[in-house]
Amino acid sequence: MDLDILGLLLYCIPALVTGAIAFLFFKEHIENENNRREFMIQKDLQKDSLPVRLQAYERLSLYLERIKPAKLLLRVTPTSSKKEDYEALVIANIEQEFDHNLAQQIYVTDDCWSITSTAKNATIQMIRNAAQSEKVDTADKLREVILTDMVDKRAPSDAALSYIKEEVSRLW
Repeated sequence: MDLDILGLLLYCIPALVTGAIAFLFFKEHIENENNRREFMIQKDLQKDSLPVRLQAYERLSLYLERIKPAKLLLRVTPTSSKKEDYEALVIANIEQEFDHNLAQQIYVTDDCWSITSTAKNATIQMIRNAAQSEKVDTADKLREVILTDMVDKRAPSDAALSYIKEEVSRLW
């Protein structure tokens, strides 16, 4: 009887080992196949979403170029000689363009959007600081002071533009 059990075990052990190896092989095969399918789906999604993401980066780049003080002050001319009116007009222009590009935040990274918002806020703060200067009493003088300050400094949007370029280069 002990011999029969021992003989039965000798036949069952190779079958169990073969079954376990087959199970592990098929499990690995199924996992690889699932990973391949996920990769193909991701690749198709990226092919469709990449142009939209690039367009978002383009729009944010355009926005950052448009709010550079040198370009902004040339494009937005004073409607009166009061510095307060001109300050409000320029800031409203920045805010309006920002609001127009709000939807782009869903296509770019959080860091990119945060840096863009920071550039906008820094530009607005720079304009407000220039308007607070005692030597500024008219809209034309405000323009002059801001442009003169920009000769020595980089525009706040320059850093954001550099970040966008770096982020887009990582997409390739």
